Amino acid sequence: MTLAIANQKGGVGKTTTAINLAAAIAQKGYKTLLVDTDPQGNCSLSFLEIDQIERTIYEVMTEKEVNVDDSIYSTSIKNLSLLPARINLAKVETKLIGELDGHFRLKDALQEVSKIFPYIVIDTPPTLGLLTVNALIAATHLVVPIQSSYFALEGTDDLLETVEKIRARPNPDLIFLGVVITLHDRRTILGRDIRNHIKDVFGKKVFRTIISRSVRLEESPAYKEAIFSFAPNSKGALEYYKLSEEVIGRA
Repeated sequence: MTLAIANQKGGVGKTTTAINLAAAIAQKGYKTLLVDTDPQGNCSLSFLEIDQIERTIYEVMTEKEVNVDDSIYSTSIKNLSLLPARINLAKVETKLIGELDGHFRLKDALQEVSKIFPYIVIDTPPTLGLLTVNALIAATHLVVPIQSSYFALEGTDDLLETVEKIRARPNPDLIFLGVVITLHDRRTILGRDIRNHIKDVFGKKVFRTIISRSVRLEESPAYKEAIFSFAPNSKGALEYYKLSEEVIGRA
């Protein structure tokens, strides 16, 4: 399974979901690769110091002679590896302009390691540009995090339209696995109303597991840890573990 975590809205818990979902799957004993395709590199900096990162996804996508294996790093979590990004990834669109296979670079790279990693989780940038399209073409499945907020569904139509265009030609096998509600405050009436609204729109595509707003989830990247080592008994750890079971079960 190659799982893209995508939503062009920022601040919806996309990177948090990518990190902790990948970590939860790895904890189950599956060799898992976390791929950072966001030039901000927040996934990468959650596990590595910036001076530790030499080769990145940028070189993999722009230099065909680069072996993807040389750009994969181990993490502190057993069975979890990382293909990192740095800010230079922001230049990838201009670098690949005019390249006929520009939209397929990530898929081609990940095919080389898919036999080693039965689970690959891709964190995407908050745009619908070339990097997100590369992720959707490379993916077998898609999970969309939607923040439990008043403007939760803003822009979702654009994402789903892009997904349908991807499924129409370059990746007809892409499966929309589901929507996960994130940053949810169970104490408020507004939170409950938004949850119900998202369920009305997406129906059975909404995962049963809802990710609550959590200080522990916000703090863990600063300590270079996933939630399972930083706060293993927290609500966030329990919720992401349950989400991983749902994701594996739906695949």
